[in-house]
Amino acid sequence: MKASAQAAVRARSLPGLLLTLVVAALAVLSTAAPSASAPSVTSVSEIGQALRKNPVYVDPAAAAQLSAKDADALADRIAKADRPLFVAVLPADYPKQDLFTKLRTATGITGLYAVRLGDAFDARADSVVLPNAAVRNLVTTVKGEDTRTQLTDFTAAALTNMGGSAPSTWGSAQDDGGGVSSAALITVGAVLVAGGAGAYTLVRRNRRRHAEEQRAALEKLSVVVDEDITAFGEELDRLDFHPAEAGADDAMRADYERALDAYEQAKSLMAAAARPEDVRAVTQALEDGRFSLAQLAARREGRPLPERRVPCFFDPRHGPSVTDATWTPPGGAAREVPVCAADATRLADGRDPVMREVDTDRGRRPYWDAGPAYGPWAGGYFGGGILPGLLFGTVLGSMMATPAYAADYGSGYGDFGGGYEGGDLSGSDFDTGDFGGFGGGDFGGGGDFGGGGDFGGGGF
Repeated sequence: MKASAQAAVRARSLPGLLLTLVVAALAVLSTAAPSASAPSVTSVSEIGQALRKNPVYVDPAAAAQLSAKDADALADRIAKADRPLFVAVLPADYPKQDLFTKLRTATGITGLYAVRLGDAFDARADSVVLPNAAVRNLVTTVKGEDTRTQLTDFTAAALTNMGGSAPSTWGSAQDDGGGVSSAALITVGAVLVAGGAGAYTLVRRNRRRHAEEQRAALEKLSVVVDEDITAFGEELDRLDFHPAEAGADDAMRADYERALDAYEQAKSLMAAAARPEDVRAVTQALEDGRFSLAQLAARREGRPLPERRVPCFFDPRHGPSVTDATWTPPGGAAREVPVCAADATRLADGRDPVMREVDTDRGRRPYWDAGPAYGPWAGGYFGGGILPGLLFGTVLGSMMATPAYAADYGSGYGDFGGGYEGGDLSGSDFDTGDFGGFGGGDFGGGGDFGGGGDFGGGGF
């Protein structure tokens, strides 16, 4: 009886034991293998491949941040501009350690990379496309905006000012509706026949008005440029250097000769200027001359040679800048600007810098708050890469970002080989030589890919 009872207990316990084992096994399997319904993280390699085909990538997990329509419009704008700008919209929890370096490596193309990570935004660029000072300033000016506005504003400013070319893998942008209907041709023909004389008169009138506007702009601008040339000539006189003086060496004489050549070149170029955009070459020559004078002064005084930097933002007549300082224009966003030693001290003491003012219809105003003619003047001094962030949100900066400005005055800072770094502008496929000082890093601060570390800005 006792033995049969024990057997019965074992028989009743066997199903329960099997059920327990099955449940335990399922639990182990569920922890060892990911759930089929769990969302997978898109790899950086996949994002890189996508960006090689299209300038804008929106991760499925971040689709709510930017609609497909807005993403397509942004991509179309970038492709038509023929610039190597890459935009990625990713979820907030996407792994961000070394993200820019990994993304640049996966894409393999020299360019400017902008990433919206949840509510955070940052960008990096190869310095030959856009110097890190300009990248930082552009990132700063769009902080706090919603995704669509932020990417639109950043793209508009970046495309206007960056260098390089779009990768061939994007293909050429096609104009929509390239064909012209026969009805449209007939209509145009009828209009031309009926109003040919009137149209010709209108075109001539518009051209005449445009030429008059160009002359007026050049006359206004020539006053400022002549002041610059005169100021540089006075600097040459104050230097009181004689090539045969005691202590003068070949390096000093070469600096002095370059400064004199720049002075004569500036006068000659200004005398031949026919349009506002011609002034850019004049101020470029003056900038070169002032740097030669700075080198000569350092050699004569036994000081280390100065670093090649752009002029003081507040007034290029102050000479080459010595550092960058944070400055906030009235009603604008803070940005870093290159400043001379005197203005750096003024800003540090809480005082206003000494700004270059010009005559306007509203009286004397800083040059960045004046008319559009001053764009080429500023572009010659500051090169291409630094101006976007410096002028963002100012009257001149807003004007220079419009297609009408480019048609009338030239970009002012369009194609460039200078700024802080300069170099070849290329959107070509990646070459290991492009990395240079490529380092790891996290988001924060904006800048270029060089220098390693955390890209100089901390994290999100």
